[in-house]
Parts: sequence; structure tokens; C-alpha cells
Amino acid sequence: MPTPTASTRYSLPAIALHWLLAVGLIGLLAFGWYMTGLPFSPARLKYYNWHKWAGVTILVLSLLRLVWRLTHRPPALPAAMAAGMPRWQHLAHHGVHHLLYLLFFAVPLLGWAYSSAAGFPIVWFGLWQLPNFVPADPALAEALKPWHMISAYTLAALIALHIAAALKHQFIDRDGLLRRMLPGKAA
Repeated sequence: MPTPTASTRYSLPAIALHWLLAVGLIGLLAFGWYMTGLPFSPARLKYYNWHKWAGVTILVLSLLRLVWRLTHRPPALPAAMAAGMPRWQHLAHHGVHHLLYLLFFAVPLLGWAYSSAAGFPIVWFGLWQLPNFVPADPALAEALKPWHMISAYTLAALIALHIAAALKHQFIDRDGLLRRMLPGKAA
């Protein structure tokens, strides 16, 4: 398995943002799935607030990651690795990454819009009330609710695909691709 060099590894900020978002998104998706199955109770209301706080935090981290990505070119695939990948894998790689970035923003923004339309403000960490994303409108809230859920499930599926592809490269192809995004020293 080739050892990535400094020129083929992602930068430390890119790695940190990747793993912060990975842990945050997987945790938030699992927590969202769990809390929606609970009966109406004070605990469920508290969990919804936590979910909103985490969603806004994901939105902020996503913005930071996008700014970093737009201002810092990612490392190119090593030539041997790129040559060994079929064209469909290159296309899938780029397509999945673009959809992930789109959903990093769409899911929390749809949640924020749904919460605003339903008349429930978001008070980030119980300290800062965010402005309503849209005006309160029960009909709009009902229209937005399934879109937040559908986009979240789509994001979960793409994350699973991304993880499966990384594991394929690690354990089947043994090409060192995953090591480019792991913390540690480069060769």
C-alpha cells in the first residue's frame, strides 16, 4: 500500500473539517432518526432543540469546509492510482462529492425553513435566536417537512456510499487512498 506524500495528502484543516463533519453528520442523522420515533414529551421537545443546534453547527462547519475547499485546491490523485481507476469511478467520485456538498447545505436549510414555517424559532445553544428563514406558514411547513426528511435520507445514503468506496479502496484495491485523509505524518 503506497504511503501518501505531503503533495498527495489533504491539508490538516481539510482533514479536520472532513472528520468533524463526518462524526457530526452521522451522529445527527442517527439522532434525528431516533428522536422522530419518540412519543410527544418534554424530552422529545428538548431533543428537537438539540437537533436544531447540531444542524446549525453542521451548516457553519459546511460553510467553513466549502470556503476552505474553494480557496485550497485538493491534492491530485497519485498518477498510478488515477490510471488504475475506471472512468466510471472518477465520475462517481466527483458526482458523489458534489451531491454531498449540496446536501450539507440543503438538509439544514430545509430543516431551518421547516422550523421557521412551523413557527418554532431556533435558539442556537439556547443563546442566540436565529432569524426566521421563512415566514410562519403551516401549509409551507407541511410541504417542507418531507423534503427535509427525504434530503436527510439521501445524504445518509450518499455517506454510506462514500464510506463503502473508501473501504473498497482500503481493503480491496489496497491503493492507499484512505490514508490521504487520515491524520498523521506524510512520507
